[in-house]
Amino acid sequence: MATGSNSVKRSLFGRFAEKTTQYSGSTPVFVGAVALVLVWAMLGPVFKYSENWQLVINTGTTIITFLMVFLIQRAQNKDSLVLHLKLNELLAATKGASNRLINAQDFSEEEIHLIHQFYCLLAEKAKQDNDLGETHSVEEAEDNHHEKLAAHRD
Repeated sequence: MATGSNSVKRSLFGRFAEKTTQYSGSTPVFVGAVALVLVWAMLGPVFKYSENWQLVINTGTTIITFLMVFLIQRAQNKDSLVLHLKLNELLAATKGASNRLINAQDFSEEEIHLIHQFYCLLAEKAKQDNDLGETHSVEEAEDNHHEKLAAHRD
């Protein structure tokens, strides 16, 4: 964690970014943007649809879009991290849940694909189970499946 004046600057920027993101997604801002575009369109005949008239809307929307992309991405990163933390807490607190999935967002694509294959196997085992409410870890499902096969053979 940062300390001192650097922390205050981040905190100020964080608050600014959060308020700006919330405000920019509000109904009044949307209505204002629509009104601005309508005013610009109505001024077209006055300026004879000139290149300067077109340049005004193109430049304005480009600048706003450029800045908003970064604010939206910042908000998305924060929301994603908070969601991961909440899921990690649920995994850590739930008895029987596999702790190997804590911080799964940091896994490589190969690791994610491997775990996905395990859960596909679990889904297949669940389809073979008559009790749809029964839940298992991958290991439990594998053990139960082998026990069922052994019992069925006998």
